[in-house]
Amino acid sequence: MKLRRPIIKKLKWGVAGLGKYAEFNFIPTLSLLRKSTLQSVFSNNSERAQSVADKFGVPHHFSNFDEFLKTDIDAVYISSANFHHHDQVIKAAKAGKHILCEKPIAMNSAQAEEMVKTCEENNVKFAINYPIRFHPIITKAKELLDSQILGKLVSITVNYNIDFPPGPNFRFQKEQSGGGALRDIGTHMIDLLRFFGGEITSINGVYDNIIYKSEVDDFSMGMVKFEESGYGSFNVSYNNIKSFNRIEILGHKGALGIENLIGVKNSPAKLIILLEGEAKKSFRKRGNKFFYLLKSVQNSFLNNQKPLVTGEDGWINLKLMEQLESKCRSEMQL
Repeated sequence: MKLRRPIIKKLKWGVAGLGKYAEFNFIPTLSLLRKSTLQSVFSNNSERAQSVADKFGVPHHFSNFDEFLKTDIDAVYISSANFHHHDQVIKAAKAGKHILCEKPIAMNSAQAEEMVKTCEENNVKFAINYPIRFHPIITKAKELLDSQILGKLVSITVNYNIDFPPGPNFRFQKEQSGGGALRDIGTHMIDLLRFFGGEITSINGVYDNIIYKSEVDDFSMGMVKFEESGYGSFNVSYNNIKSFNRIEILGHKGALGIENLIGVKNSPAKLIILLEGEAKKSFRKRGNKFFYLLKSVQNSFLNNQKPLVTGEDGWINLKLMEQLESKCRSEMQL
C-alpha cells in the first residue's frame, strides 16, 4: 500500500516593484523554496511588468496596484522605491496580505508607525528585508555572544562601504529615497548593531558628501550606546572602490571578527574567534543569507507566526537614523 504524501500548502506571492533586486535576487531565490510560488507582479511600467512576468512564467502582471492586490496571493514583497512603501504597505495590509518590505521601511517614522499599526489591526504579518542577520556566520556569532564566553560586551564595530556614483537611480533623489548611504546601507548596520548588542539608547555621528556631490549623503559614521552594556559604531559610504567591511565584537574575555560577508556574494565568510586562554580559531562558511531570510519569512507567514525581523524593527531603525540626522550638521554641498 502506497502512503499518500501530505499536501504542502504553498504561499502565493506577489511582487510590487520590479527593479534589479527583485529580478535578480528575490524572484530567483523564491524559486528555491518549495513552499512558495510567485503568482503576480506589479510595476508602474506596464511593459516592465509584462517583461518580468514573461521571463519567469508568472501568471499575472499589472500596472495598477489595486488590481494587483485583487489576485489570489497570500503575501506581497514590496521592492518599490522608498517613497512608495507607505501607501503600498497600508493597501496590502488592508487587503489582508502578509508583507515583506524593503528597507528602509518608510520615508519617516510617522509613516512607519502607521504601517506597523495597520498591519496589527488587520492581523497580517509584517517583515523587513534585513538579510545579514540570517547568514550562518552571523547566527553563530550571535550564539557565541549570547553564551557569555566573551564576557561583558565592550564594543561592536560594523562597516559597509561600496562605490556607488550618482546616477538616475531613485536613491539619489532625496524626495524618493529620504537619503543616501545612511538610509540605504546604514540601516543594515544599525539593525546589525541592535541584533548583536540589543536596544540602543543614544546615537551620534556625522553624514557628509566627501567624494560624490549629489542630493544625498555619500558617507556616514555613527556611535551608539547599548541599553545593557557597551558601545557600537558603524561606517557606511557610497565612495569606496576598495574596502574591508569587517565586523568586530569585543568582550572583556575575548573577541569575534567576521570578514568577507558584508557586501559580498557567493563567497565563504570567515569567523575568527579569540578567547582568553585558547588558541585562535577560524571557520569559513558559505551561505545565501537572502535564501535563509526568505525561508524564515515564508514559514512565519504560513504558520501565522511573528517574523524574526519585524516591521517594528524597521520602525526602530528608522527612528535611530532620524535621531542621527537631527543631531549632526551635514557639510553636504547641495
